[in-house]
Amino acid sequence: MIDVLLVDDQALVRAGFRALLAAQSDISVVGEAADGEEAVALTASLRPHVVLMDIRMPRLDGIEATRRIAADPALADVKIVILTTFDLDEYVFDALRYGASGFLVKDTEPADLIQAVRIVARGDALLSPGVTRRLIAEYAQRSRRPRDTDRLAALTEREREVMALVAAGLSNDEIGERLFVSPATAKTHVSRAMIKLGARDRAHLVVEAYESGLVRPGWAGE
Repeated sequence: MIDVLLVDDQALVRAGFRALLAAQSDISVVGEAADGEEAVALTASLRPHVVLMDIRMPRLDGIEATRRIAADPALADVKIVILTTFDLDEYVFDALRYGASGFLVKDTEPADLIQAVRIVARGDALLSPGVTRRLIAEYAQRSRRPRDTDRLAALTEREREVMALVAAGLSNDEIGERLFVSPATAKTHVSRAMIKLGARDRAHLVVEAYESGLVRPGWAGE
């Protein structure tokens, strides 16, 4: 059973999501929060598998709530999906940087929402290749220069190569084909890179690739 916490300041939105998710045999809505402060508190007490987090809320917004949850070692297994009105919301990149596993637009198809919860619950990032390229490339340009470039020193040459391909939106199967290795081997390299960099999931690894300068879409100010 996948336990889900709904976080949105609009009661009607929460009710709609609850009705949809609760109808699934493998999903249970364990709680609701109307603001970020409540979201952080309920996440700590309920330990849901997935948090569906709105961005714009009173008292504490979804970005800061995401940061607080992701920063708590006791909540390392909690996956956060950002809910946004626009697929290129200016705050989504910050949410991914702080530890969100992906994002969904609020008017997404019901079947896609259900599938998204299942994808994130099993540990995969909710970023399609097309979304990865558009989102990360656009917002990485807001930084004047890469930061923490020394962080990549812990990676092997192959792990850096694999990390760059992850940032390009390639799946493990596609990485395997590109490097002439098995998908399982590609997955191992991805996992090792994540462990060494302290990345929560694949989405966070993509952010690290851009912010470290491993992948450079053209930094603002250059």
